[in-house]
Amino acid sequence: MNIIIIEDEKPAARLLQRKVEKLGLQVNTLLHSVEESITWFQNNQHPDLIFLDIQLSDGLSFEIFETIDIKSAVIFTTAYDEYALRAFKLNSIDYLLKPIDEDDLSIAITKFKNQFQKSSVTALDFEAIKKMLINPIDREYKKRFTIKMGQQLKMIPIEEVECFFSENKGTYLHTFDNRDYLLDNTLEQLETELDPKAFYRVSRKFIIPLKAIKEIQLYSNSRLKVILPTYKDDEVIVSREKVSDFKEWLS
Repeated sequence: MNIIIIEDEKPAARLLQRKVEKLGLQVNTLLHSVEESITWFQNNQHPDLIFLDIQLSDGLSFEIFETIDIKSAVIFTTAYDEYALRAFKLNSIDYLLKPIDEDDLSIAITKFKNQFQKSSVTALDFEAIKKMLINPIDREYKKRFTIKMGQQLKMIPIEEVECFFSENKGTYLHTFDNRDYLLDNTLEQLETELDPKAFYRVSRKFIIPLKAIKEIQLYSNSRLKVILPTYKDDEVIVSREKVSDFKEWLS
């Protein structure tokens, strides 16, 4: 059985590989971007099973299937929330929520093996899935955050957020009045809770709202630097892989 993993975070890819191989299967290839995956599929026999992350460093993984006609079975590995997961359920697709639980992984692989043995792997409508994930109907996004401060709770409306950032394994909310608040959420979780029209994850460290962009400067290695009104602790850099998508988001 030929298995590959497509995941842009290399430590996460290696961790999933170890978990899969712990169940007695062999992962043959690790891929980390849309571009790399397309090149690989053009030059190699397609696998029986793909573990597929949706958001890769250079775009949505659906772009691979728009370029290459792939008949492999797919198990999605995703941080999307329960609402968006309707897309997977309606298309009879297996998915694993991050962080991936070993028992859930075992069940998904068992289900795939049963389908594989019967030669009944279902062709997937990736375009329908993509539309549901990008344009969910009647989606409710985060409107406020509740912050615990000692014995009190402070409510911060989403309109007061200048940026979200990660630091020393913590996630923080920074407000327009130049204050930082520690959150329980990770940036990955926030991505699923924030309106994508208003917020953009420019890098692994920052999510910024459109209304907080004060200035955009050209930066080294084809990157961009975003200037915010009050946040000055670190440079807010749009990674080179995201520049094109960021410009499209701005427009």
